[in-house]
Amino acid sequence: MSGVEVIRSGLLDGLPHGFLGRRGGVSEGVVAGLNVGLGSKDDPVAVSENRRRAAGAVLPGATLVTVHQVHSATAVIAEAGPDVARPHADALVTDRPGILLGILTADCAPVLLADRAAGVVGAAHAGWKGAIGGVVDATVALMETLGADRGRIAAAIGPCIARTSYEVDEAFFRRFCEADAENERFFADGRAGHHHFDLEGFVAGRLAAAGVTRIEALGLDTYADEARFYSYRRATHRAEADYGREISLIGLPGQEVTP
Repeated sequence: MSGVEVIRSGLLDGLPHGFLGRRGGVSEGVVAGLNVGLGSKDDPVAVSENRRRAAGAVLPGATLVTVHQVHSATAVIAEAGPDVARPHADALVTDRPGILLGILTADCAPVLLADRAAGVVGAAHAGWKGAIGGVVDATVALMETLGADRGRIAAAIGPCIARTSYEVDEAFFRRFCEADAENERFFADGRAGHHHFDLEGFVAGRLAAAGVTRIEALGLDTYADEARFYSYRRATHRAEADYGREISLIGLPGQEVTP
């Protein structure tokens, strides 16, 4: 395949960051492309090479740090270390140059955050469980412990499943409305007993409620754009044996950190 495609946010311009899809990798079959999922059934050698390519496309020489994602609201301060020691969490923050934060998605919303003045960055994996549970709120709060100010934080929401592609049932709808009646605005009517959920809009709303005033939503649908993105829901609808994961990255330039 051709070179790695890096999708960038105007709000984060000048910082090493990017939302990556499936273009530019070495994986084959149903996960063809830049699959970085350690939990996939893909060849581990291919996954390792894809992770190397992804990191190199955003911040060459940096140490990639990811977490074992569990759809939680847990955010942690990134520590360089082996992949087998990844903490169970869904967001990372750092103020250390040379560390590259990575969040994996396949329909969930990746969120990259930065307070340039404080030199603090964060990355969050916001699926619906983490989003309603408060993962972006936890990320912003943890960034503040490193010196960030939520009033200065800029946040970008990358490729995720769009409302037109995200049909949910009545129980899902009620769960969100019972948590907050205002959440009804993130749903549109679907076929009988179903609704369409705006995950991207909901995450943007949570960021705004947390005091983040500069938010960019890229509006890219992982489900609909098979050429560019992996999608868990698309793979499930097709009864495919596996699905790939894309990665979103942000870091601070500087000296490489040795695990």
